[in-house]
Amino acid sequence: MSYQPPADWLRSQTLAHASALPAPLYTCPQAFAAEQSSVFAHSWQLVAHAAQLAHTGDHVVTDIAGLPLLVVRDSAGTLRAFHNVCRHRAGPLALCDGRGARALRCRYHGWTYTLEGDLRSAPDMAEASGFDVADVRLPEVQVACWRGHVFVAVAAAPALDLVLDGVDARVGSLPIEDYVFDRRISYTIAANWKTYVDNYLEGYHLPHIHPGLNRLLDYRSYTTTTAAWHSLQASPIRDAENFYGSGEALYYFVYPNTMLNILPGRLQTNRIVPIDAGHCRIDFDYFYPADTVDAAEVARREQDLAFSDEVQHEDIGICEAVQQRLASGSYVAGRLSPRRESGVHHFHELIRQAWREAGSLG
Repeated sequence: MSYQPPADWLRSQTLAHASALPAPLYTCPQAFAAEQSSVFAHSWQLVAHAAQLAHTGDHVVTDIAGLPLLVVRDSAGTLRAFHNVCRHRAGPLALCDGRGARALRCRYHGWTYTLEGDLRSAPDMAEASGFDVADVRLPEVQVACWRGHVFVAVAAAPALDLVLDGVDARVGSLPIEDYVFDRRISYTIAANWKTYVDNYLEGYHLPHIHPGLNRLLDYRSYTTTTAAWHSLQASPIRDAENFYGSGEALYYFVYPNTMLNILPGRLQTNRIVPIDAGHCRIDFDYFYPADTVDAAEVARREQDLAFSDEVQHEDIGICEAVQQRLASGSYVAGRLSPRRESGVHHFHELIRQAWREAGSLG
């Protein structure tokens, strides 16, 4: 039987009267399974940087809501995203990212597709009555690019321009699209993906969980603003003598599971990948300006990585502790702080909306 939350869990709440989501939405395997279609299939997912897809035939593989996908630069220079599923007997067209492919060849039986998704050849099919390669094409999904970052959506979703409306105006002339990929660091944690997102979306815990980050940011001036499909937490950097320098920290959340963390001289993107009801993986990609990297800049980047890792382990510890307590049977959804948890409320309202729109999910 499909999971259907009680209707009173899904009613819209005003910020002044808001409570958190009930615990079963963080612990129930059936709820987790239903979210794959209600949330992840109907949203934009960050899958690559444009530099990974710079030339014809460059491709990346990913998986969204259980659907294997392949994103490729076609022969006309257009980005395309296909089901990574051969139309013969479901073989994979690619098992890993690659460069400069001339065609997409199934690893199972050798059926070969053009970079535009059309079947070009199918070995030993001449005796198949009525079979015509011209009738076979890979299913295609939406793909879009924002400031050098590639997103896909596998089902109906708001336009990416609408989802990110207002971000460009706030980021301004900061050339994050020109920043160069440095490395990926991934963490797998014993917590539901929403537990991690909730934690990201509020600075309420800074004085209690993150002593180093709390010294860096100005908690008194920490603000959260929300838009239709994203939110922004912003703070001045309090100590101009730190390795980031003067400026501000911008923490963008893009529904449902993408974060853009912008500090002076650094962009960090986070994609929260759900694994099961009690586990998720966070992929941190680091980007820095493409200037000449001298010894001082190398040292600064190493400090950035070490500091980020420190903060991340602090977050992992508290998220895993919260997840255990969500599963304990003790927790009843508590009230949210209108001043400090408006980002959490915004996210929960979008989750409630997704459940309502999915109906019974039967």
